Amino acid sequence: MNPEIIYEDKYIIVCVKPAGIATQSKKIGAEDMVSLLKKHLAEESGSSGEPYLAVIHRLDQPTSGLLVFAKTKEAARDLNRQIREKTFGKFYLAELRSIPIPREGTLEHYLVKDPHKNIMHVCDADTPGAKLARLSYAVVQINDDSSCIAEIALDTGRQHQIRAQMSAIHCPLAGDSKYGAPDPQHKTLGLYACRLTFRHPHSQNALSFKWDPFR
Repeated sequence: MNPEIIYEDKYIIVCVKPAGIATQSKKIGAEDMVSLLKKHLAEESGSSGEPYLAVIHRLDQPTSGLLVFAKTKEAARDLNRQIREKTFGKFYLAELRSIPIPREGTLEHYLVKDPHKNIMHVCDADTPGAKLARLSYAVVQINDDSSCIAEIALDTGRQHQIRAQMSAIHCPLAGDSKYGAPDPQHKTLGLYACRLTFRHPHSQNALSFKWDPFR
């Protein structure tokens, strides 16, 4: 499979991760975005050595959408700094099976991981291992069947954060049987990383990349 590359230069590469492909798999020999992009870079350069590629952020395996990777150590340091300083914007479109009330707002929960089920639970702040999760959402489309599409901006980046938090307010994502009821009408998870905003790690110019999952 050839990766869908949105933008590439000497310092970064921005691509679309398909649903079902891991950002970086722990399984030896498993196809993931890192291996696909390293193959692309090796073919592009013609070098026999393994190219440098740094993971800057991740998407859960069922989620599709935009990812940026660094092609140099200097670029990786700067992009990671932007994430730490919360100047790196990550925006999603989510297909929700019900309409949240209010239709726009900010959610704050504490989440703790159940390692046996690989699921995040909403919990009290003093629960051992609890981490703060915060996001903002706004409904952008309401459908005839009382489902909707919402744009979501992450302030924190916890595992399964959007899925767990939207389920906690009774608005599970389409196709998400882990955090909602079985959904035979949707074979894939209705969550898409649709926009990234950050500064170029070398020039410091403001960059914005968009991807339309419904095109």
